[in-house]
Amino acid sequence: REFLRAINQFATTLTEMFLSNSSFELQLWNNYFHLAVAFLTQDNLQLENFSQAKRNSILAKYGDMRAAIGASIRDMWYNLGHRKIEFIPGMVGPILEMTLVPELELRKSTIPIFFDMMLCEYQLTSSFSRFEDEILRKLDSEVEGGRGDEQYKQLFESILLSCCRRHPELAKAGENFVELVTGLLERLLDYRAVMNDENKTYSMSCTVNLL
Repeated sequence: REFLRAINQFATTLTEMFLSNSSFELQLWNNYFHLAVAFLTQDNLQLENFSQAKRNSILAKYGDMRAAIGASIRDMWYNLGHRKIEFIPGMVGPILEMTLVPELELRKSTIPIFFDMMLCEYQLTSSFSRFEDEILRKLDSEVEGGRGDEQYKQLFESILLSCCRRHPELAKAGENFVELVTGLLERLLDYRAVMNDENKTYSMSCTVNLL
């Protein structure tokens, strides 16, 4: 809780003193995002790994601090305004790691950041290829490391499709991107499940599908 308070103080100071054109500090903002994501993803806050009794006790005393810091990360991202492009593709990996945390409300509030990244790059370059390449590369390693699930795939698809369809200039390219990522995610999850199963009957089929 003390760390959370300190990180929030850091965020307030950044917004008040290091955001305007004359005082913007890229490295400080970068440090903030990496620190906040590291806090959110630490083992001590992953409540689903605890017994029900311990989970209830933590929630009653502290609440789910992941939701609190996730909302702060989201707000800080949008505070960047035209500076966002300076964090693409560098922040794609940390944001992906955050959205993969298996907490429903956190996922719902942070997955839209991906669309904002797409839109930001598209408005400057008429494509979002840097964002796309980075998320595909990072998704592979994250799922291999045990993150991601069916709920995440469904949320990613529904939220980003909804965002893309509200922006005609991104509708087609966005739908193609979402289809690509959800297809890859489905194959990665299938492959991981087979590799963790003692019955390897379908391992070759999953490997071929993934390739």
